[in-house]
Amino acid sequence: MTEPAGAAVTVALDGRGVERGTATLIAGARKAAADGIALRVFGDPGALAELAELPNVEVIEAPDEITNDEEPVAAVRRKADASIVRAAADVAEGNADALVSAGPTGATMTAGLFALRRISGVRRPALALQLSVPNRDGPPTVLLDVGANAEARPHDLVQFAFMGAAFSRAVLGVDEPRVALLSVGEESTKGTQSVVEAHAELAGTGHLNFVGNVEGRDLLTGAADVVVTDGFTGNVTLKTLEGTAKAVATAVGEAARSNPMAMLGGLLLRPALGGLRRQMNPDNTGGAILLGLRGVTVVGHGSSGADGIANAVRLAARAVRERAVERTAALLEEAGAMRGEPT
Repeated sequence: MTEPAGAAVTVALDGRGVERGTATLIAGARKAAADGIALRVFGDPGALAELAELPNVEVIEAPDEITNDEEPVAAVRRKADASIVRAAADVAEGNADALVSAGPTGATMTAGLFALRRISGVRRPALALQLSVPNRDGPPTVLLDVGANAEARPHDLVQFAFMGAAFSRAVLGVDEPRVALLSVGEESTKGTQSVVEAHAELAGTGHLNFVGNVEGRDLLTGAADVVVTDGFTGNVTLKTLEGTAKAVATAVGEAARSNPMAMLGGLLLRPALGGLRRQMNPDNTGGAILLGLRGVTVVGHGSSGADGIANAVRLAARAVRERAVERTAALLEEAGAMRGEPT
């Protein structure tokens, strides 16, 4: 994934909290900076000193950190000098165009929400992830919400649909993204009450290419470009997909080593399996983007490698260049999807 040339973009990058350590963050930041993206990295200046030597990277001291063990809202309010809080404030102050962090998801979402605020009329921001679909040409499928809201009202699901469609158009280049609700059956009456009511509202709008319900088995078939659900279901679905991919990869590897004939077959299949493994690598997409805010916020995968960090920054820069926030707000307003419920 290489970020195309365009207007200069500055990204505020959280320099703490990466599971694989500071060296991984530095390597990822170097890759992103090599694309011409300017970085303001918040963290320990000593640990990040080699980044400060790059011409388009500035390291800013942020002495505190928010960990996974802390309650996000309380920690963000209490720790003004935490790296993620200072990075989010940097975007709000106009010093940077987008926020990226591979630290704790809850802290990143909370800091982004507090500093950047919601688009007018959006009740709940949603975390959107690009799903890597094996052996499928074209843009990935966007799944949202994958963890920002454990529960969602019908109107929330409708707003998620519009936000996901706007992201698919602006950032992924899909002209008329097919939007679907994740449910337990294709029929309009299947699913929770929220899903049924959201289905009825989406079916009646002329502003989206709504294709109805899809089931879990359809997620990796390309049946829709945008799949909408609540954050609890979306997060469980995502973790199930990730776990299944790892389990299948492990089983295939063990089977390939089970006997001499299998080992020979494994050697013959290694190039194809290697390509499939690269396709399914979460680092390819960089992370999830928090839609519905007045600024771009990307939440990197907790286990991101250097490529994952770089691609998270590239995703944020592309969202800025393609005016994803402005185009999302415009689509919501045009469709009237921001009306109907208090924020």
